[in-house]
Amino acid sequence: GLVGGMGSGGRRYVPGQIHRSDRMAEQGLYADQSKGIMRPTVPELRAKDQDLDGIAGEVVYGILGAANRLEDPEVTACVLHIYNEWLSDFCKAIPGRFAGVGCISSLSPDDAARELREIAALGLKGAELGLSHDMLPMWHHEWEPVWQASAETGVPVHLHTIGPPIDNRWYGDTKTRRPWFATHMTGFQINMLTVLAGVIFGGALERHGELKVVIGESGIGWIPYVLERMDYEWEDQFKDVVPRPPSEYWYGQMFATFQLDRTGIENLHRIGVNNVMWGNDFPHPDGVWPDSQDLLSEQFAGIDAATVRKVTYENAAKLYGFPMD
Repeated sequence: GLVGGMGSGGRRYVPGQIHRSDRMAEQGLYADQSKGIMRPTVPELRAKDQDLDGIAGEVVYGILGAANRLEDPEVTACVLHIYNEWLSDFCKAIPGRFAGVGCISSLSPDDAARELREIAALGLKGAELGLSHDMLPMWHHEWEPVWQASAETGVPVHLHTIGPPIDNRWYGDTKTRRPWFATHMTGFQINMLTVLAGVIFGGALERHGELKVVIGESGIGWIPYVLERMDYEWEDQFKDVVPRPPSEYWYGQMFATFQLDRTGIENLHRIGVNNVMWGNDFPHPDGVWPDSQDLLSEQFAGIDAATVRKVTYENAAKLYGFPMD
């Protein structure tokens, strides 16, 4: 697998520390580390590993957060373009199996828009805008070049969840690190609340009816409350911000992904069965590989087959161009 293995948050794999990482190791994902073989970066090996999990097609996200750590806009633009070219070649190795989501930088909206158009030319199926805690908020008007480029090319914008910033007051102290980290891991998906609301209240979806936005690894159980709250605030005092109830933009143009979310599945009628996509989050240990089939059966128990097919296949197939049969 990844050289040295991979624990939560990109940490080195330590046996016995994280159950999901142990399951991945048991299945052999890290078995080639001594040979320097990174299985997820080899198309044939990645497909083989996903076959074990019953996965027919995969949306491949990119080097999350890397751009934010580079800090230099020119270097960032260069690195991301090289990565996007590599990802394009990776996906072409097995046609129809992978839908690549290229990376665009949050350091410069203009650079991000240019790279998004390059992503479209490379044949990639999405563009992931790397989120950070000090970037412009998603409602800001300076993101307009990105929204326009996405709408014109048909390449959806992806916004992958991030947790709160590491607070070294607590993370640096062995007495407080574990409770701080447990709190962080419990709530990191709900941090996407302001991202979702910002996209809608910024008016991007109103201005660009063809624009599609995906919030990745966000979970879905919290979304009904946010939709209800946005509509309430809009009705009460913010009709000047966007002309329609915010939930209408969600249902028409946005998607969210999840791995395990029983609360969300119980509320699919409020979230929107057409707005949800399941994924196993391979090869990240926050995901459910190699146990996807058992966990899918468990959390979708009692849900009709047509709904399960939409959430686990059809919605993604329509958005990313996978075969429908």
